[in-house]
Amino acid sequence: MSMLAADPDVLRIGNCSGFYGDRLGAMREMLEGGQLDVLTGDYLAELTMLILGRDRMKDPDLGYAKTFVKQIEDCLGLALERNVRIVANAGGLNPAGLAQRLRKVAADLGLEAKIAHVEGDDLLARAGDLGFGAPLTANAYLGAWGIVECLNAGADIVVTGRVTDASVIVGPAAAHFGWGRTDYDRLAGAVVAGHVIECGTQATGGNYAFFTELADLGRPGFPIAEIRADGGSVITKHAVTGGAVTVDTVEAQLMYEIQGARYAGPDVTSRLDTIRLDQDGPDRVRISGVTGEAPPPRLKVSLNTIGGFRNEMEFVLTGLDIEAKAELAQRQLESWLPSRPSELTWTLARLDRPDADTEEQASALLRCVVRDPDPNKVGRAFSNVAVELALASYPGCSFTTLPGNGSPYGVFTPGFVDAAEVPHTAVLPDGARVEIAPATETAELAAVDEPPAPEPLPAGETRRVPLGTVALARSGDKGGDANIGVWVRTDEQWRWLVHTLTVERIKELLPEAASLTVNRHVLPNLRALNFIIEGLLGQGVAYQARFDPQAKGLGEWLRSRHLDIPVELFA
Repeated sequence: MSMLAADPDVLRIGNCSGFYGDRLGAMREMLEGGQLDVLTGDYLAELTMLILGRDRMKDPDLGYAKTFVKQIEDCLGLALERNVRIVANAGGLNPAGLAQRLRKVAADLGLEAKIAHVEGDDLLARAGDLGFGAPLTANAYLGAWGIVECLNAGADIVVTGRVTDASVIVGPAAAHFGWGRTDYDRLAGAVVAGHVIECGTQATGGNYAFFTELADLGRPGFPIAEIRADGGSVITKHAVTGGAVTVDTVEAQLMYEIQGARYAGPDVTSRLDTIRLDQDGPDRVRISGVTGEAPPPRLKVSLNTIGGFRNEMEFVLTGLDIEAKAELAQRQLESWLPSRPSELTWTLARLDRPDADTEEQASALLRCVVRDPDPNKVGRAFSNVAVELALASYPGCSFTTLPGNGSPYGVFTPGFVDAAEVPHTAVLPDGARVEIAPATETAELAAVDEPPAPEPLPAGETRRVPLGTVALARSGDKGGDANIGVWVRTDEQWRWLVHTLTVERIKELLPEAASLTVNRHVLPNLRALNFIIEGLLGQGVAYQARFDPQAKGLGEWLRSRHLDIPVELFA
């Protein structure tokens, strides 16, 4: 047990990064904005691991989030002065290299800082033996206990590789309160708090469906979790910062990129169907009631490979005969190519409108995307041919893209490995190495039976309006799958939503999902439905199978679709 705060009953953990590329000044904002005990940052995502993998190919000393180094150069003295520990997964593919770089930063600044790191997640050297082929990156999702060991050893900064997003929050909480490996309810509560704050300002109004209700969204503040010894928490933010913390902004992040009622991790499986949210004052939301179960016996592995090379050209089609113009451009380009790429995909976005007031509003966009293992087939041999159509194709032919060479694209694949196969090592500030044993108590992950639904609303007057008139949504990606969370605010709205928004209705409202497998999960405590659309995103964000490769706007598309909604629900 390591006391990380003066208050033994409450640990204030802030977040200053939701992704690699987030607001660079957020670390200083959080340290100067008010009292904190721990400051965390999430820098890793499926796409980020691919980016870091390509960095490491160019320079084996890289592979970590370089922006984190800049933040520490700016803020290390302030963090030490205020006795704020920093825990971040910015180590990426090279946590040892990042730790060494930070020691040099501290020395250059004339500061004494105890720096530790967690390693073992990188399975690249053993990928073939584990049945993963020859990927560019292969990283298992580790848990929080290596972080606990580092903090217990007095570390001021702990950097990790690919731990779960919530682990950087769970680790400090477990260290401060002295939780054990089987304190599942407490750990699950911290996981939920971690899931809420790990994406930064998405918990304080960013990407929020009812954003017009928020008074100040100019520069949302980053979130804080006040975690208590029983695992409960209050989500808040520093005073005099933008955005808002409400039940709905917190629920929006809870519904982001989940896979069902059981939220599995290496330390605990959290039951999302047990969460209770309550407004606890202005910009304060209490999370309570979370229960946890033993974790599954296998760890998830993030696998990224270079799938080949891609290129694209986008044509502008203006005015009349849009479909015929698109057909002509497609026929010409495909017949003029010296060799056909292995994948050639056309998409026509009908953004045009009749009798438009501006040329832009009279135009549609035709996009051609090509992929092939051979970069020459998708390079100038493709893009130059597209440009050659400029004076020989449909009237008004023009482009939004310039000719150029193809670029490599990545393919994400999830894998699983027995936890006992993955080393998990805490490297303490003095260089000592502590091996973290895998969980001894595990349980196979199983779906939760759908709970009984409330009585449907009686038939009555309806009005055909967008679903988003009454419902909020948040969507995102999990590899090639898309996730949409949909929820409402009142019990009466829930009685309507749970009976109306079925899998069949989702396929009607989102025709792109009609031929795909869609799974629905019901979370009554949150008045929420979670939908997983399998394969909508192809082989992941780097593959770019659709124009919104991370499904960020999918929930808003769903909210824009019209349904017959009882008028009594509008009040």
